[in-house]
Amino acid sequence: MSNQLARRVGQLQKFLTVSSTNAASTHNNYFTYVRELSHPIARDPPIVSVEEAVSCIKSGDTVFAQGAAATPVALLNAMTQHGKCNKLEKVTVCHMHTEGPGEYAKPEYKDIFRSNSFFMGANVRKAVAEGRGDNVPIFLHEIPQLFYKKIVKPNVSLIHVSPPDNHGFCSLGTSVDCVRAALLNSNTIVAQINPNMPRTFGDAIIHKSHFDFAVEVNDKLPQHGTGEISPVEKQIGKLIAENLVKDGATLQMGIGSIPDAVLAALHNHKDLGIHSEMFANGVVELVKKGCVTNSKKKMHQGRIVGSFLIGDQPLYDFVNDNPFIEMYAIDYVNNTSIVKQQPRMTAINSCIEVDLTGQVCSDSIGTRFFSGFGGQVDFIRGAAEGIDGLGVPIIAMPSTTKNGESKIVPTLKPGAGVVTSRAHVHYVVTEHGIASLFGKNVRQRMYELIQIADPKHREALEKSCFERIKAIPSPN
Repeated sequence: MSNQLARRVGQLQKFLTVSSTNAASTHNNYFTYVRELSHPIARDPPIVSVEEAVSCIKSGDTVFAQGAAATPVALLNAMTQHGKCNKLEKVTVCHMHTEGPGEYAKPEYKDIFRSNSFFMGANVRKAVAEGRGDNVPIFLHEIPQLFYKKIVKPNVSLIHVSPPDNHGFCSLGTSVDCVRAALLNSNTIVAQINPNMPRTFGDAIIHKSHFDFAVEVNDKLPQHGTGEISPVEKQIGKLIAENLVKDGATLQMGIGSIPDAVLAALHNHKDLGIHSEMFANGVVELVKKGCVTNSKKKMHQGRIVGSFLIGDQPLYDFVNDNPFIEMYAIDYVNNTSIVKQQPRMTAINSCIEVDLTGQVCSDSIGTRFFSGFGGQVDFIRGAAEGIDGLGVPIIAMPSTTKNGESKIVPTLKPGAGVVTSRAHVHYVVTEHGIASLFGKNVRQRMYELIQIADPKHREALEKSCFERIKAIPSPN
């Protein structure tokens, strides 16, 4: 560390000590200070360079990073260089899915940083596969409990926010999820302030006085455009839209070609609602056409509810400063007791493979970890428990992989994890049809699943069924 930078860090640390003391003494006459993020206190964060901001990170620290479109890429890149230049050791970087290069997870930094994923993105998969990173099997709605129960204790949190308004309030923008829980339990908060970050409402609001350091950037957010939807995906979307999504339904769906295909097939539906941990670009057109009104909801009526999102620029423009959108913490949005109260809750989730008894693998390819539990079980179970008795839990996938292998299999690959159990599953959809499994015995559900498998694999699947249960799969 240079002498000039060392002096600057010393000045900033002195500022923090004085500022905290002044804040407490100034406000003790009115209230006892607590770390409520929307509660203004009498301090302004110093605006510093990214290099200065991350210089507070030390060897052995745990660093939390906000994720999805709100990944603070500039801060994470600066953190990586800081760790390299100052020979840091054993810094844990914990996060949900993050965008950007994930430099800290590359092999050359293995002795400095170790990634710990609550939901794994592509930029850390190799690190986990090679033993340089970790992943936590956990339901999305339970991630905040890691912080509240002090299982994960961040020394520093790196976040990405919109510029402060006239009252000093910023927004966590596109990613609320577990961020509030992490911040409420962090020693130091470093904010990356960006005019390109949409201003969203709900649990997204945070006052700038809670930042210990702030940096200013003008970077575009990571984007995921709507890709070309294949004929197979279009057919899956059509089957779901025409048979399983009713007018007035509340939808949960993630990002990807199948959710896009379903959204594209819903343009004749009415009074749809959105209550989803995330939502995709196709929602914007459905709102503009009057298909999504949220009018049938009993909670957050007339509002789209989400927790994080990533999409294209039109989606970011749509959510920016839009009170029609409310972003809440993931332990609320994905809580089964909240999900089941939504009218006609229709949960649409994809997977890697399904075995002939209905076990669903979504997080791994054999022994190789691929992603995480996410919100699949949260919403599949919430829809199944719908208090109106009209919930629709759906697992949707093409019948084959890109290599032509069946995704409906006799048994899951050795080492593959079960995310959604055979007892959770109600509907499985491929381009060949809809299998209804709820209440079916093993012989019947095997029959249902074989009927929606690719025709060229059905004979082999029937043979494997007979070998396993000593009976021919049958609907009766």
